[in-house]
Amino acid sequence: MLYFCTMFTRNFAFFITVTAFVLASCDSGHKKLDTPWGTTIGEDSIAESSHFSVDDMLASGELIAFTLSGPETYYDYHGHGMGTHYLLCENFTQRLGVTLRVEVCKDTAEMISKLKDGDGDLIAFPLPKHFSSLNSQPSSLRFCGAYVDSLNVSWAVREGNEELARMLDQWFKPELFTKIKQQETFALSNRAVTRHVYAPMLNRSRGLISHYDHLFKKYSPVAHWDWRLLAALSYQESTFDPQAHSWAGACGLMQIMPGTAAHLGLPLDRIYDPEANIAAACRYIAELQREFYDVRNRDEQYNFVLASYNGGVGHVRDAMALARKNGANPYLWADVSEYILKLRLPEYYTDPVVKHGYMRGTETYEYVTRVRNRWQQYQSVAR
Repeated sequence: MLYFCTMFTRNFAFFITVTAFVLASCDSGHKKLDTPWGTTIGEDSIAESSHFSVDDMLASGELIAFTLSGPETYYDYHGHGMGTHYLLCENFTQRLGVTLRVEVCKDTAEMISKLKDGDGDLIAFPLPKHFSSLNSQPSSLRFCGAYVDSLNVSWAVREGNEELARMLDQWFKPELFTKIKQQETFALSNRAVTRHVYAPMLNRSRGLISHYDHLFKKYSPVAHWDWRLLAALSYQESTFDPQAHSWAGACGLMQIMPGTAAHLGLPLDRIYDPEANIAAACRYIAELQREFYDVRNRDEQYNFVLASYNGGVGHVRDAMALARKNGANPYLWADVSEYILKLRLPEYYTDPVVKHGYMRGTETYEYVTRVRNRWQQYQSVAR
């Protein structure tokens, strides 16, 4: 869980394709050097330094970066890190052959303080190059890496960490911003889910929703849900394609992540099996219902569980905390959904009661609405 300076480690194998695409234009003319992780980096980007050793970073296997929560910097999306600056930093660490550990701080002063204290390697955030409002000494930082000249902002490392600064400067090209943004836009679009789009009703006159109705009926008692609500959820996730998969690794009819599958006891070699996938999803839904035991109204609880299936329990709890703080009912979706939407605004995702930062709330709000509407349609034609 992310709360200001809670650490979060991400090893993004799914972004290797992104990295290869972006780096293709940057690697020409560089001699290659194998790393212990089976990747290659430009030999001319590594230099000897008594102050900082690249060997030390390679030995530890990770780079620690400080940032702030926000749509352009870092946010959690379906269990993965997103944000342009985060993905740029992931790009750099992929080039090094190490993993990226992100520490989300509460403000720029905390980032600078932690960097100065040696708690991390890099501020992967667009810091202003003037310090009139940061109450810090300019000599404490060495600006390098990703920059925007028009805004006079840049990433930074500790002053004296010349080797890392030199590597970042050699790596970064302004066009990387455009390429990374294109990849991020694609990842957030429906095109990032590979699936065959089937009709939402198999046979309306016979009351058949899908080929998997018998499985929804079989496992609905596990979830304590109407089987038609399970069907509506499945259609929203995969359009009833059992082979559907997303850029993030979600698989099958119910779009189960590999990590969630392991938690639920679903073997990866069965993750695309319709029955195994539905059965695991129903166990997960039962877990989510227990997370919202305090939402006593059954119909209201459906909304909170659906929102969590899409956006994560932490973000939903943040919206509930905001609702409570602002005098609204934290157990009514009509009230909480207002704050789900507001979690895209800095004055809300930086509020002290919010522990998981920025959220793409519009997507989650629309997700709940669409599943609920389709469930109502299914109830009218299927028994």
